[in-house]
Amino acid sequence: MGDIVGAGLVSHAPVIMFPEPRRIEANGGRDFTLATGLTRLRHEVIDPAQYDTVLVLDSHWATTTEVVVTAHSRRTGRFTSDEMPSEISGLPYDLPGDPELARAVAESGAGRSLWITANDDPYLPVHYATLNLWTYLGRAGTPWVSVSVCQTATTEDFLAVGEAIADAVTRLDRRVLLLASGGLSHVFWPLAELRDHMTGDPGHIVTPEARAADERRIAWLEAGRHDRVIEAMPEYLRFAPEARFGHYLMLAGAVGGARCGAPGRRFGAYENGIGTGQIHLWFDRPATGWQDGPTR
Repeated sequence: MGDIVGAGLVSHAPVIMFPEPRRIEANGGRDFTLATGLTRLRHEVIDPAQYDTVLVLDSHWATTTEVVVTAHSRRTGRFTSDEMPSEISGLPYDLPGDPELARAVAESGAGRSLWITANDDPYLPVHYATLNLWTYLGRAGTPWVSVSVCQTATTEDFLAVGEAIADAVTRLDRRVLLLASGGLSHVFWPLAELRDHMTGDPGHIVTPEARAADERRIAWLEAGRHDRVIEAMPEYLRFAPEARFGHYLMLAGAVGGARCGAPGRRFGAYENGIGTGQIHLWFDRPATGWQDGPTR
């Protein structure tokens, strides 16, 4: 029987792909912990972990009428970002896949009347919310599977998709890492101003209210209070979390939803990304299971 052996809410902010000297220059003389935190996460968690497949909940992959899971046996090529071609250009990638897991997730979705499809079209685009993290955390030969964030889904839909993922993992003999690839509040500074807000200092988050909303949720997640994050989603949507926070909500649904009490560990500081809130939080699987955590 398979299991989700670890999960993370992890930032893919493009600055992590800048050369180190440019990161240090942009951040006023020291590196972004968004970059150094991923290196720590690799050494302290990912490398020692025993897992078969990484499932990336990709907040940049916005589908409309369905949730899509990549079902390729392998994806290879070079990637240039249409969003930031001067910063992410010609990035080589070689991602083994896990078609059996992709099909199992789709089958679990069908049993719940969810629109989830497995797709192995060779021309299906790949996104940097997957590739940036793979660059830091991937290891040769280990499958990486991407899951889209459906832009018409509700909070309840996202949680249900997470449940379908967990069901598929359980039915297969898979040890899976879940990466919810995306940020927190997600409003950018206007173009004429954003180059004045490149530093990671959270004082540059676009509004004090957005920063406060992010920090409340970070505190809840560090305390294992996934229930509070889920219950407060109507309020949080006022601050435009990336992808309507679907990447995190699918993760939460997969590890027990409001019943999950796994506390988050920070890998780096809460940092600004030209107005948006960014952080890396890792959730270790509790010894007694995902749905057993601190007393409420």
